[in-house]
Amino acid sequence: MRVLALLDGTLADPEAPLMRADDLSVTRGDGIFETILVVAREPRELGPHLDRLERSAALLDLPAPPREVWERATRAVIDAWPWDAEREMALKLVCSRGVDGGDGTPTGFATGSSVGADTLRKRQDGVSAVTLDRGIASDLKERAPWLLLSAKTLSYATNMAALREAERRGADEVIFTATDGSVLEGPTSAVVIARGRTLRTPPPSTGILPGTTQGALFRAAEKAGWETRVEPFDQAELRTADGVWMTSSVRLITPVNALDGVPLAVDPELTRELTGRYESLY
Repeated sequence: MRVLALLDGTLADPEAPLMRADDLSVTRGDGIFETILVVAREPRELGPHLDRLERSAALLDLPAPPREVWERATRAVIDAWPWDAEREMALKLVCSRGVDGGDGTPTGFATGSSVGADTLRKRQDGVSAVTLDRGIASDLKERAPWLLLSAKTLSYATNMAALREAERRGADEVIFTATDGSVLEGPTSAVVIARGRTLRTPPPSTGILPGTTQGALFRAAEKAGWETRVEPFDQAELRTADGVWMTSSVRLITPVNALDGVPLAVDPELTRELTGRYESLY
């Protein structure tokens, strides 16, 4: 199932051509996006997602449409979704710089699509992961802001190549590391570890995206008395933690059960507790 809405709130045929061949999203991947989980008509963390969309636009010097335009397109997709048939939807907001050589007007739209069976399987069963060197220093964001390391851009070719490499190695997922061995993020997710009653995740200063689901999980955990820390940690800590999870908007809080072919400690009760804390927000 798929629904497509334009920024004026009108619906379009999701099977019909939409983009011009000279749109800069097509020719250069010059644009930004966000993916939001919608459950029973309610978008989760819509505010943080729109905040992150605005940050990405600012990093790209992209004249993105204002927030109320995205909210209107979001509502159009939600209203058109067949909620009686499917309780969840992955909502994607996309904005490009527009037509090459045009007047600078951005191209934008919103789509809703079904949550796939593979995503549901990973939520339930967890994932195996491999560590891959991203080839960047953990302080590169500050030294080279033009690399857009903390922007959620349409240029995901490297991320998808990393996932194919994981598949070649017999794994589901990737955890990127910096050149100093510190943990960064997954191609489409944040990394969270637990030690005792403390949750930790790497900081955005390393050039990673601030995680919306990770942020929600930390808010919920703090209410339940957990300590949370946003700080660097080495990949060696992945192997000794009480639990490792990859968090994303649609896959939610997914336990990592093996890393580089070696089983990790997995506590189903701990995962259920953290998932329950997260769900309690909604």
